[in-house]
Amino acid sequence: QVQVVESGGGLVQAGGSLRLSCVASVSTFTVSTMGWFRQAPGKERGFVAAIRWNGGNTDYADSVKGRFTVSRDNAKKMVYLQMNSLKPEDTAVYYCATKYPDGLSRNPGDFGSWGQGTQVTVSS
Repeated sequence: QVQVVESGGGLVQAGGSLRLSCVASVSTFTVSTMGWFRQAPGKERGFVAAIRWNGGNTDYADSVKGRFTVSRDNAKKMVYLQMNSLKPEDTAVYYCATKYPDGLSRNPGDFGSWGQGTQVTVSS
């Protein structure tokens, strides 16, 4: 059974940092692109970052570029999102998702397995 679980969310002041983690028990993890998305209340789920199977290629939404860093550990089947210089507008539920076959995409519809999400709240 495929299971994707995010953790690491919480409440942080503006300018602070959080590190989100995601473990994905999918057999294709080491050959899959992993993505992070977020959804704020009343808004659609939007792309945050993605990383290809070998970590060699990444993609970021313009709103987080230079502040967020995505990484992965294939041996542990984990992907991370380091978030620095957080802003109140980063407040959202953050989701991790898998995409197979491998290949960068910003379209949530291209990602097949999703976690339940972890709440990130940034106070001003």
